[in-house]
Amino acid sequence: MANTKSAKKAARQTLRRTEVNKSRRSRMRTFVRKVEEAIAGGDHTVAMAALQAAQPEMMRAAQKGIITPNTASRKVSRLNKQIFALKA
Repeated sequence: MANTKSAKKAARQTLRRTEVNKSRRSRMRTFVRKVEEAIAGGDHTVAMAALQAAQPEMMRAAQKGIITPNTASRKVSRLNKQIFALKA
């Protein structure tokens, strides 16, 4: 347990940041799940619209340090590849 005043404050800040990060991660995953469901549904236009909504969320999560930028780019790329496979 934290003993000093600054350590106690740091512990409180960590708890707040953890909650915010959890919320951001959950929001990002929800958007990604919507894209995956649209892909499973087989509708190219719906899937593309869902990806366009999800991409900024993933990039924002990367910018905020929730996931790494490479992970966000990789996820966007793979989803995009799956969507374009629907069209063919």
